[in-house]
Formats: sequence, structure tokens, C-alpha cells
Amino acid sequence: MRKGKIMPAMAVAMDFFTVLLILLKCPSLLQSGRLNKENGESRGSARMSINFVGFIAKPKITITKKAFLLSFSNNTKTKPSTLTTFCSIRCKELSCNRMSNQNQIKVLSQLLIMNKAFRSQALVSYVLQRELPSELFSMVAEEDSEDLCKDSAQETLERITKLVNDILASDGSYSDSTLSTDDVVKAIDCGKSEGGSQGRHWVLDPIDGTKGFLRGDQYAIALALLDEGTVVLGVLACPNLPLTCIAGGSQHSLPGEVGCLFFSVVGGGTYMHSLDSSSAVKVQVSSIDNPEEASFFESYEAAHSMHDLSSSIARKLGVKAPPVRIDSQAKYGALSRGDGVIYLRFPHKGYREKIWDHAAGYIVVAEAGGVVTDAAGNPLDFSKGRYLDLDTGIIVTNPKLMPSLLQAVRESMEEKVSSL
Repeated sequence: MRKGKIMPAMAVAMDFFTVLLILLKCPSLLQSGRLNKENGESRGSARMSINFVGFIAKPKITITKKAFLLSFSNNTKTKPSTLTTFCSIRCKELSCNRMSNQNQIKVLSQLLIMNKAFRSQALVSYVLQRELPSELFSMVAEEDSEDLCKDSAQETLERITKLVNDILASDGSYSDSTLSTDDVVKAIDCGKSEGGSQGRHWVLDPIDGTKGFLRGDQYAIALALLDEGTVVLGVLACPNLPLTCIAGGSQHSLPGEVGCLFFSVVGGGTYMHSLDSSSAVKVQVSSIDNPEEASFFESYEAAHSMHDLSSSIARKLGVKAPPVRIDSQAKYGALSRGDGVIYLRFPHKGYREKIWDHAAGYIVVAEAGGVVTDAAGNPLDFSKGRYLDLDTGIIVTNPKLMPSLLQAVRESMEEKVSSL
């Protein structure tokens, strides 16, 4: 277990493939959960099996086509060993402390993010397709290969391809084939799906909170599953999130054990466990109903959310605690276990929310008993494609505080408009 200072993300970064393996070696997360819109299982429904190889065992997920059951099984008696992240970024060539040119640092940082995001997206796409051969595969993801296919990026593409093949070979189950650069590009571009209200679509953000990632602060790796436009499953990995409560603190250099994974299935609740452990606990949002005792989360970057509007809402509501500002969907994870009570997100005019920035976090909070709506109190609609067309912003809290929060939001927004 990692203790003390958070490991700098630029030194070692956990990939989503690794996170999937951690998740799937832990059958105690959910023995079973019914994801259904109908009662019972329809006859003749086709069954799919996802078999990922874990570090210790081969747990199995079985999903039936319509009213589908998600279950984990693990026959091994071997105790989990200490997790070794076999896929990491070691930026030996990025000696940023020696650089005087800030533009160089910015460019290298962007290259680092691109490298990791492409690699993670390619791995998730490839493994899901290998394990779901009979399923019409659709994935809505943040990245595409346009920049990677430029002549100037061929060396980067070759490096990413080598890393992907090394990871697959080290696992053992996927060593029967070696991916070409074209295969990697194809896997990445499987994330170009538009999603929508028909069929099933995986939703992936390979690195959510890129600035937090580069600073060594909070970032998340998020995967969700849409079924007929409804989020039915979510996995949210937060490698730098402490296991202890962060309420009243900050995301910087937090002491104690770090690395959390949240897992939710519709109707089955939300569970959290350490990235280094197979034991899971069911989590619930805070039940605080007195705004004066509440704390709230908002985006770390002022460019991502209007901090002045959030402050006005907090004052009207009677919140006395200062905001806890952290990057990424880690806010959803922290809120789901009761670290805070409210999450406010009000992007600047013209910004369109993407579904991969919220799908996994949404179900993690909802299954923990929370409520996630737009600024007008409408449920988030993930059935419209790659974007969330919503009213102004996103607010999250428990059912007890939502009515008064909506009133404070409405009054603050009216004042803001009248002052223009």
C-alpha cells in the first residue's frame, strides 16, 4: 500500500488496463447485481462472457442480453499479492526541471498526456472487443487518432504500439497476436461512436483531469456502460485519492494511503476499495440536511467552472465551509462516500459537457443515494450522443438538500443575469 506523499503522476501512472485487472480480481465487489428494465430474464437471451486475466485469478463477468445479470466468480484460493503496476510512464527524457523554456514544458506535457491517453484507450478497446466477439461493439471515448496519424507522429505511434504489445504479452492471455500500428489506430478509433438511445455503448475517459494528472494531484480513469441511453454500470479509478475523508482539506500532498476504485451497477449500490486490496465496502452519500454543516466540491481550475457563482450559491444556502477544489471525476467518488455534501459545476458560456466526463461519476453517486441533475433540476440525459445538452450546469447532493440547493441556484443565477 502506498503511504505518505502522493506519487507524482509524471513518474508513475496507472493505466486503465491495470485498473480493470484490479477490479476483476475482486469478486467481493458485487456478488451479483440485477441490471434490468424488465422483470426476470427473457428466454433465449444470448449470453456474453468477459474474461480478463487478473494478477491472481480469472474472474468472470456474465451478462445476459436484455434483463442482464452481472456476476463475479473466482475459484482461486491464492491470496492477492501486492499489486505491481506493469504499465507505467517513466519520463526519463522529460527533465522538466532543467528546462527554462515554458513552451517546451507545455509541449512535452501535452505529449505525455497524449501518449498515456492513446495507450489506455487502445488497451481498453482491444480487450473489450476480444472478450465480446459476438457483441456489436460501440465505444464513446475522448480520443481519436487524427494527431497520431500525422507523419510527424509516427515515432510516437510506434512507441505506443510497442508499449501496448508489451503490456498484452506480459499478461499472457493476449500473447497470441501482436498488434500493428494500424491495429492500434483502429482500436483507438473505435471510440468514435456517437452513442445514443439505441443499443449498448461503452463510455471511456482514459485520463479525466489532465492538469491534475500533470501536477501529481487528482485525476480519474472512468469507464461506464450505456444501455438504451441509460447508464447501467460505472467504474471510477482515482489513483491519487486518499482512502480517508478529504472534507475540509485539499488535493495536495494528502497524508495516508491513496488509491481508490469505485464500482457501481444499477440497482446494486456503489462499492469502494483500495487499488491495492480486494476487500470492498459499500458507500453512501452524506445524510447531512443542515446546509451550515455541509461542505461542497468544485473544479480546481477556474476555467472549468464559475467559482463566483458557486460562492454565491453557497452563501445563499448557508454553507460556511470553504470549497474543496479538486480535479476530475474524483469529486464524484469522494461525494459518493460522504466526504462532502454538494458538488457544483457551472462551465463558462459556450462549453458543452461531454458524456465521458460524467457517466461513470453519475452512476457512482446515484447508486450511493445521491441526486445528480442540471441547474434546473432535470435528470442528466446520456441518450443524446456524445454531449449532454443541459441547463447551464450540474449540481449534485443528497435528496434532503436538493430542494433548497435548487432554490439557491435559481436565485443566484437570476442575480447574475440581472447584474449583466
